[in-house]
Amino acid sequence: MNGNKDIVIRRALPSDAALIGQVVTMALGDDLSLRFGGVSAVDVFGKLAGCDNTQYSYRNVLVAEVDGCPAGAIVGYDGAKLYELRKPTLAIIEELCGAAPNIEDETSAGEFYLDSLGVLPAYRGCGIGRALLVAARDHAFAIGFKKVGLLVDFDNLRAEELYSLLGFRRVNETTLLGHAMWHMQAECEC
Repeated sequence: MNGNKDIVIRRALPSDAALIGQVVTMALGDDLSLRFGGVSAVDVFGKLAGCDNTQYSYRNVLVAEVDGCPAGAIVGYDGAKLYELRKPTLAIIEELCGAAPNIEDETSAGEFYLDSLGVLPAYRGCGIGRALLVAARDHAFAIGFKKVGLLVDFDNLRAEELYSLLGFRRVNETTLLGHAMWHMQAECEC
């Protein structure tokens, strides 16, 4: 894809559930179907995205479009609402898969948390990930959050470099779904 295309960022709609399912699965890794008892992770996260009250709800998502075509998305929410959002998320996973994974806490109160970010393969390398990160970070600051956080795998140096360029700094080490990760935060300069 030509890098000179206009990127439009918008709030997600219920009709974006399938895209969100793809993006979350890309962000969390391909081994999720194994964790879900062989059930398609894309289908599970697509179902969660279509709900109003889950971590991956379309209500918590910004979508990037290029020439009117969805190209990527970012999921973000108030860290203080983690348990409120996680409860129905895990209930739906258990209903669909027969069991729900044990998941470490990935955020907490006082932080707007960027849970998942993904760009469809045909649109990678065109600035869409950066545009989504900036839009989500700036939205969080605009609604009063002083800190925006995210996690990045220790070995994902390319992503960590992008996050650093956008003002995110390492604050601690953590683990999520068995992966060693950096917890990074950007602080509002307001």
